[in-house]
Amino acid sequence: MTITLFVTLRNHWKKSTVAACALSYGGHWLYGKHCDNLLRRDACLAAREFGRQQISPQEQLKKATVILNPAACRGKANNLFEKNAAPILHLAGMEVTLVKTDYEGQAKKLMELMEQTDMLIVAGGDGTLQEVITGLLRRADHESFSKTPIGFIPLGSHNSLSESLHILSDNQVKHITSATLSILQGETVPLDVLQIKGEKEQPVFALIGLRWGAFRDVASTIKKYWYLGPLKIKAAHWFSTLREWPQVHEASVSYIAPTLRPPDLPEQKPQRPNLMYRIARRLKNYWYPPIPGNTIFVLVMFKLPVVLFVLQRIDDSLLVCVEPDSFTVGDFITEGAGFYNIDNEEYEAMSVEVRLLPRKLRFFCSAERREQLLTQVL
Repeated sequence: MTITLFVTLRNHWKKSTVAACALSYGGHWLYGKHCDNLLRRDACLAAREFGRQQISPQEQLKKATVILNPAACRGKANNLFEKNAAPILHLAGMEVTLVKTDYEGQAKKLMELMEQTDMLIVAGGDGTLQEVITGLLRRADHESFSKTPIGFIPLGSHNSLSESLHILSDNQVKHITSATLSILQGETVPLDVLQIKGEKEQPVFALIGLRWGAFRDVASTIKKYWYLGPLKIKAAHWFSTLREWPQVHEASVSYIAPTLRPPDLPEQKPQRPNLMYRIARRLKNYWYPPIPGNTIFVLVMFKLPVVLFVLQRIDDSLLVCVEPDSFTVGDFITEGAGFYNIDNEEYEAMSVEVRLLPRKLRFFCSAERREQLLTQVL
């Protein structure tokens, strides 16, 4: 039997090779699906623990408004959200309001009409996030509305902010579920916002930055070289150097010096203790009055961490980068991966005023990334 099987495989070696490749690919695909299902199950189990937490009769379920862009990730965002993020939010016991955008720019208009919510969740890519932030900060009541914590579920082709908020993973399912679980954990971090205002138009707001230069001229031609696969970006930059080199863009930049950063304020006023606790505390202070020396010592101990944190962030400033004059063709092709954009969204180049809004918005992030962001020297 074994000899017959070997002879058959040898006589039909082409078919045997194709079948072996197909089986290998199919097995690898099935194993990947199995691992993704295990990740989803673990995330749902963790979310269920949040949903089982008891709340007092006076408390209400947390309201979460989700702005979903179904067109993100080449039309796969809706399916990715329903399979990987929506079950986690529902199992956690949240009152979820899902709002889907139908066209580009609609998120800005939706933010103008949105009512107050406990948390705002953006499910999409850089474009969706930039629209939501712009619409939020254009509101007349943006001072109060900007205090609403924001969660970002990375579902787009570009998710630049996710690198700062979450631990990156090559597995898309793990990346999405981890970002959703970080919303439930409640850890937040303040982020600076850029206000970019032209001469006539309303201001645009960004979280990543603004880029302009020769790379922008190449960006529109990258799609033409789709048949080159991963080499299409380098090919587009190389053909651009054949048409014109050096590519010079003249601009003038004026700026002011960094301003001193004020100390951090508490996120919210602590809730007042209940009546019985206040009565017991007053009786304790009456019968056992605190010793002044001990009180001063405790206050000093609690001030130390605050002073250390303020020393790490001394001022509010912008980072301005300019390519050197010695930029060679090889450097242009190798580094060529950028273009004029605001948070990876293209805009018409014009004279603009860029203003920093320090710690304007709070975003949910993983506990690990929060420790890194708060301890790094900026």
